[in-house]
Amino acid sequence: MKVSIVGIGYVGLVTGTCFSETGLTVTCVDIDKEKVEGLKNGKVPIYEPGLELMIKRNIEKGRLFLTTSLKKSLEDADAVFIAVGTPPDEDGSADLKHVLVVAREIGQLIDHYMVIVTKSTVPVGTAEKVRKVVREEINKRGADVAFDIASNPEFLKEGAAVQDFLRPDRIVIGIDSEKAKKTMERLYKPFVLNNHPIYFMNIPSSELTKYTANAMLATKISFMNDIANLCEILGADVNMVRKGIGSDSRIGNKFIYPGVGYGGSCFPKDVQALIRTAAKNKYPLRILQAVENVNYSQKEVIFNKIMKHFNGNIKGKTFALWGLSFKPQTDDMREASSLVIIDKLLNEGASVKAYDPAAMDETKRILGDKIEYATDQYEALIDTDALVLITEWPEFRMPNFKVMEKLLKKKVIFDGRNIYDMEEMEENGFVYYAIGRGKQL
Repeated sequence: MKVSIVGIGYVGLVTGTCFSETGLTVTCVDIDKEKVEGLKNGKVPIYEPGLELMIKRNIEKGRLFLTTSLKKSLEDADAVFIAVGTPPDEDGSADLKHVLVVAREIGQLIDHYMVIVTKSTVPVGTAEKVRKVVREEINKRGADVAFDIASNPEFLKEGAAVQDFLRPDRIVIGIDSEKAKKTMERLYKPFVLNNHPIYFMNIPSSELTKYTANAMLATKISFMNDIANLCEILGADVNMVRKGIGSDSRIGNKFIYPGVGYGGSCFPKDVQALIRTAAKNKYPLRILQAVENVNYSQKEVIFNKIMKHFNGNIKGKTFALWGLSFKPQTDDMREASSLVIIDKLLNEGASVKAYDPAAMDETKRILGDKIEYATDQYEALIDTDALVLITEWPEFRMPNFKVMEKLLKKKVIFDGRNIYDMEEMEENGFVYYAIGRGKQL
């Protein structure tokens, strides 16, 4: 089988590469010539463990191709996946401009039956818009070409996307024809053989499933952050509360870790889009609106602790930041809490020295020379007034506290991810602030 993937951003590149890994012939197409040529030469535009080697292997084996020509990518294709970006519009709703541009171009070029699949995260009703645009373009040509539409949302975690695709919890596919179902079954046959469940459903249900999944996970995060803040008022330890509720199988122990708020390309955008979709249909999602409000305020929690510790004046002080990306195992800085905290520190006259194992280049692209960049985690500490931990990269979990003591001007740590033991911090003489772990300043 042959597959075309339109858009080689995060979703498209992972999808196309992993499909080729199962033996399919895949052509990934993008209008960005520099990105396409870079990939051909081994330059992968995103940081994702395992992806670079897989791309190289499948290009060498003649299963993965890269091009800027949509027409070329559609030749003999059984299916074309639209995997372009759907950034938030000014009102927070998903901007479908790129999706519909691709749909129109497909309609201008399609000359045989294929399934047109929306892989991008899109609101309910998008598949029908794609169908309408494709049909309009076919009719303009006076052609007689059959096609079907399907919805196949992705459920990839950044930092584990390759494994998520190859070993998925579930595969969700929205279809409205038996022929489309058979095509999608053939595409995903390797996964069925490995007992990964496929759920076929109508297209609106498929489109809504993606948003609902991310909204539920975001809700768990904001809920625990709210509870963490209450823990500090009441003198409770959120880590103990988390363990107490996480053992309940109805709740589970995932996504109940408090911190400095969620970020990335999915949760903030999808929560906003779902809120706007509901509002357009005159149904307010009150819980989800609260989730978003809590997340905005949570990104300021560590900064507020810093200001209280330094009696409201941090002008001239320098802070070390460990972690910049919105989560470990990615260089993604979209909606990263670090950007909020950095901005607030700079506005108060402080300086920042930062280190991240993967996101330094992306941070430099966004912030330029507004902050100082260290070559490793310990260099970031030299002559700084406090350490602020934002992203829980594994290498930050077991640092050398004796070295830290010598490098920091003041033994103060603001832990935005609760990765250190409070008793150990006390034994080492650090002033230690965490999230929701008993009464703090």
